[in-house]
Amino acid sequence: MSSGVKKSSPLWDARKAETERKILDAARRLFIADGYAATSLAAVAEAAEVGSRTVYLRFGSKAELLKRAIDVAIVGDTEDIDLARRDWHMLAGTAPTLHERVTAYAGGARQLMERAAPLIAAAVAAEASEPLIAAAAEAGRAATQQHIADIWQRFHSDGLLHPEADLDWIIATVGPLGQADTYNLMVRTLGLDPAGYEQWLYGTWMRLATTPSTLPR
Repeated sequence: MSSGVKKSSPLWDARKAETERKILDAARRLFIADGYAATSLAAVAEAAEVGSRTVYLRFGSKAELLKRAIDVAIVGDTEDIDLARRDWHMLAGTAPTLHERVTAYAGGARQLMERAAPLIAAAVAAEASEPLIAAAAEAGRAATQQHIADIWQRFHSDGLLHPEADLDWIIATVGPLGQADTYNLMVRTLGLDPAGYEQWLYGTWMRLATTPSTLPR
């Protein structure tokens, strides 16, 4: 009987996870620094100190690698736990007070943007030439809109909004404001840093939640 390590063993799984982490870290650095077009799988393999075949077998294509890097950046790790089940996201929908919920969301969104927004900017440049990236980007924007809508619907159902708040209008407003595309635009045009973004997001959400949505006559 062979005494070698089986591919289903904890040791093998740990090595596989470490290899993926190294590849994703290298890919993130290169996609952000050099852009999508100028980054090759061979360059990622070299930066990760693994064989080119390893990168190809694990991800298949550069588009798949970028998609995986973005997915991991959004949630913060490689665990099979989606965004809606992350602690900060659940707290944003369940904390006792509006302040606690908005604080949780603003802090979580700041960290998400720090990790994922630069990679999403690289993906935007690739959407026209990569159908996989374009489809993933469209799905990601729709998911962001839905996640934000779910949180605001919880605000409303739990009685945390101003009586004259227009929920539909608020959701239509905060959804686009919560996109990584908007974050990247604000960084470029307003010079916001992550802390400034968190403060802006908190203040904007609190104002929308606590003031009438109708214009004064």
